[in-house]
Amino acid sequence: MEQLQSEIKESAPELPENAAPAPQGEGGEVDVEKASKKQKIKKTFVYIGLYAFLTIVAIVVLFPFYWMLISSVKTVAEYELRVPTFWPKTFKWDNFALAFTGNLHLGRLFLNTVIVGVVSTILSLIVTVLSAYAFARLEFKGKNILFAALLATMMIPGELFTVTNYVTVNEFNWVGSDFGEWLALILPFLVSVFYIYLLRQNFMQIPNELYLAAKVDGTSDIKYLWRVMIPLASPTLISITILKMMGAWNSYIWPNLVARDLAHRLVTVGLRGEAFYDEILQKTNMPAQMAAVVLVTIPLLIVFLCFRKYIVRGVSRSGIKG
Repeated sequence: MEQLQSEIKESAPELPENAAPAPQGEGGEVDVEKASKKQKIKKTFVYIGLYAFLTIVAIVVLFPFYWMLISSVKTVAEYELRVPTFWPKTFKWDNFALAFTGNLHLGRLFLNTVIVGVVSTILSLIVTVLSAYAFARLEFKGKNILFAALLATMMIPGELFTVTNYVTVNEFNWVGSDFGEWLALILPFLVSVFYIYLLRQNFMQIPNELYLAAKVDGTSDIKYLWRVMIPLASPTLISITILKMMGAWNSYIWPNLVARDLAHRLVTVGLRGEAFYDEILQKTNMPAQMAAVVLVTIPLLIVFLCFRKYIVRGVSRSGIKG
């Protein structure tokens, strides 16, 4: 009997010396109800702190949008007050009409942006799909070296590409010509290494047995790509389409360099400059400019709210495969 008790004591886990004893009730039993109450109180305080932090972050993020909205319906005099008003005293809805009837020509700018965005997105998808398929399924000499070289270009700042691309389009005499400026707006940034990498990782998750079985049946690479791989990678393709379109809509530096006239100017470039200069007031009409920014932001906001789940799904499915 003594030997059995000694074995039990040796096998029992030893508690640290500074360990707090569990709450006990009458008769030395553990008070489970008291411990659960403490745990609930602790969890409540954690949730309160977490939601308070998220609320503060949300206010910081959303405040610029709120300020843009209320500024778009203010008068110029109220906008220039030393003490800013956080709610308009009088609503001036005519600011939105000025975006279309004034010197901005917002309708033309929208059309130019849609043309550049749609054409560049379609061509970029073709280049991305073919490149990702080649790096994921085809076997050719120097494939890994070429792919590593492409990935290395992601470490080069984008400003350097802007300089070299601008020199190139000037050598081709595209800047200043009607059709040449469309080419200069669309062609230089068709290839995105990040999109190729993202889609390649998705293609590599598709079992190779499907490709071998298709080759046995005599299916060509293009047919296999169109019938099998593109449908399976559709979430990633939707994500790439949305991100590319949003990037074309938001681009400013490159269109500002190559688009010299209203026929080729994009909406981001048109929002700046002399379009909102009021000859009577001899100053820039900032509320009208804010109203134009609101009109430009609404399409992107709608697209993001409608397709945000596809963006998250497409990126999450493109895991890294060793």
